[in-house]
Amino acid sequence: MRTNLLRLGVLSLLIFCFIGACCCKSEEAYVTLLYGDEFLLGVRVLGKSIRDTGSTKDMVVLVSDGVSEYAKQLLKADGWLVEKISLLANPNQVRPKRFWGVYTKLKVFNMTSYKKVVYLDADTIVVKSIEDLFKCGKFCANLKHSERLNSGVMVVEPSEKVFNDMMNKVTTLPSYTGGDQGFLNSYYVGFANAHVYEPNLPSDVLNSRKVPEMERLSTLYNADVGLYMLANKWMVDEKELRVIHYTLGPLKPWDWWTSWLLKPVDVWQNVRVQLQESLPGTGGGKNSRDELLVEFLYLLPLLLIAFCYYRSFLQTQSLWHHIRQMYYKVRGGVLAYASVPPSAISSTQPLKVPAYLGAISISVCFASALVSLGLPLLFIPRQVMPWTGLLLMYEWTFTLFFLLFGSYLHLVYQWGRVAANQSAQFLAHPVALDYEPEKGHQRQQSRCDVAAWYYGLGMAFLAIAAPALPGIFGVTSLFLRLGLMVVGGLILASFMTYASEHLSVRSFARGYEERNTPRRSICFLC
Repeated sequence: MRTNLLRLGVLSLLIFCFIGACCCKSEEAYVTLLYGDEFLLGVRVLGKSIRDTGSTKDMVVLVSDGVSEYAKQLLKADGWLVEKISLLANPNQVRPKRFWGVYTKLKVFNMTSYKKVVYLDADTIVVKSIEDLFKCGKFCANLKHSERLNSGVMVVEPSEKVFNDMMNKVTTLPSYTGGDQGFLNSYYVGFANAHVYEPNLPSDVLNSRKVPEMERLSTLYNADVGLYMLANKWMVDEKELRVIHYTLGPLKPWDWWTSWLLKPVDVWQNVRVQLQESLPGTGGGKNSRDELLVEFLYLLPLLLIAFCYYRSFLQTQSLWHHIRQMYYKVRGGVLAYASVPPSAISSTQPLKVPAYLGAISISVCFASALVSLGLPLLFIPRQVMPWTGLLLMYEWTFTLFFLLFGSYLHLVYQWGRVAANQSAQFLAHPVALDYEPEKGHQRQQSRCDVAAWYYGLGMAFLAIAAPALPGIFGVTSLFLRLGLMVVGGLILASFMTYASEHLSVRSFARGYEERNTPRRSICFLC
């Protein structure tokens, strides 16, 4: 008897737990898609923004085979329900390569375990509660370009019948984009004429009317940063914005350089820094692998420069001597020394600089600048914080240019030495730094060229000032920002043209003067 009662109690407990679990399960959900780890940070920020509005509805992320196990565990720790799905092949032969799996989005229409789902692309962010979207019709989306629906934000009433119908028509209905959005525009004929969704209608009106097959969402639910870019402001009341959609192609909010171009990215970054450490090392949207790489990238340029100066300075004379030498150069003083190299004695023969040296130097200077700008973009992690990315970009660009153009000037210096030895003549030239005939004595020869420092610091200053001009003048418009950067870039290019030609002539002249003087430096400031 007692055993039967115990069994009955356990069975009742299980039934109550099952009923409770069913009651707690949400009938409505927010849904997004993830094809690979590249958009992982976007999904994390999207989930954080939804929870910040106070929503307790399910958040479901549909993941494909391209998503790593680490990403799945991180999303689960963030509160997402992770559902693995297989990709739907894109039937369109003519399409952008990045659209190879976008038809998978149609599987949202088959999520029949929910009565209503709100789909959001991974490059969207919720800035105000959108719970009222669950009152929308069977299919709701926002119009773009007057007549095209955008599939980045959709309200869907899942239906196996609708999904099967879509699958039967994917090969016959045209897609103007080559992707799911174009297909949906063909499938939902007449969507542009659908009524606009009114979330503030009284409940009795909503309950009494027939559920609309299609409704249009206002721009508040899908505010495109492309529209912001055109007018440098939102086309709607910014205080009423619900969803921001970062649609500008490669300018995604998680790429560090985007923050310096588009003001609305600040909203996304403010949510990102509040991400909790769901797994070790993930607080603030960080990636443990990227953090190690960032530390290495910070350190390596400093070691390269230190090694360069070690080769330049400490293998010849003491560091204190070079500091004193620089001090006397700036003051215009003289440091006498006992011996004078024979090659430093002046003659009356003019220096013949190759006529094409300037053109070659300008070409090498700009090629070095392009390489120095391009390479860091390849290895600096794209999803680091904006200031981290900017500092790494400057550090690596300056270091690479320092080494590349410095190596070229070193070759020009050696060229001058070879020319002097071949001509068996001695240099007397106005740019000579170590001989002053009017004073009748020699200055101490220095490994450091003050003029080269001036040119180098001038180029560094202009390189920093060019992208900083929009911030200095408080410009937020993308076009004006780019315009100011172009102006700053032209000024920098003009300065680099003059400086590269002048530095190459100086390097050739010094090599001509110091043909018998040992030189090991490859530093263009030395």
